[in-house]
Amino acid sequence: MRIAIPALQQEPIVFDLPFEPGAIDLGEEVRQTSPLSVQGRADLVEEHDGPHHVINDIRVRANYAADFELQCARCLTAIPQPFKGDFDLIYRPLGADEDPARPHHDDRAISTSETEIGYYQGDGLELEDVLREQVLLALPARLLCSPDCKGFCPHCGQDLNQAQCSCDPVFTDPRWNALADLRTRMKI
Repeated sequence: MRIAIPALQQEPIVFDLPFEPGAIDLGEEVRQTSPLSVQGRADLVEEHDGPHHVINDIRVRANYAADFELQCARCLTAIPQPFKGDFDLIYRPLGADEDPARPHHDDRAISTSETEIGYYQGDGLELEDVLREQVLLALPARLLCSPDCKGFCPHCGQDLNQAQCSCDPVFTDPRWNALADLRTRMKI
């Protein structure tokens, strides 16, 4: 759904939408298992920058809920995760915060206020892009299927939660063999 400045200049945009699984690309590690329902509102916020210059900011407020499956960080088992959240965000036109007196540099430092503002290009932004960012930021970065998950054997790949493998539990990395030989020669 496009949130465009010309439409916002007429009236706020109110939305109540379901996004079916797969409609928003959340990457390979997250799978949406139910419709992502989102209800909210987008408003135009006009900021006067001098007597004749107006910056059109977009304020998006919404809440969302859906069911997801995330992978266990150790054994890659799918873990169901119901999730809901809300956000209140401001988006500015790209380049609105640039200081014309200072030349543009890609490696310049940003202020704290700039980290709290998103930017849009053209005449608006896509609600799907906003939702993707908010869902991915809100989901846990690392999740375990259980606190005592054993994961995979690093040598043979056996899921150690299912069965024990026959690998030597004390594995020596062959890259250290030269140092081991040096140590045995020094014990003369």
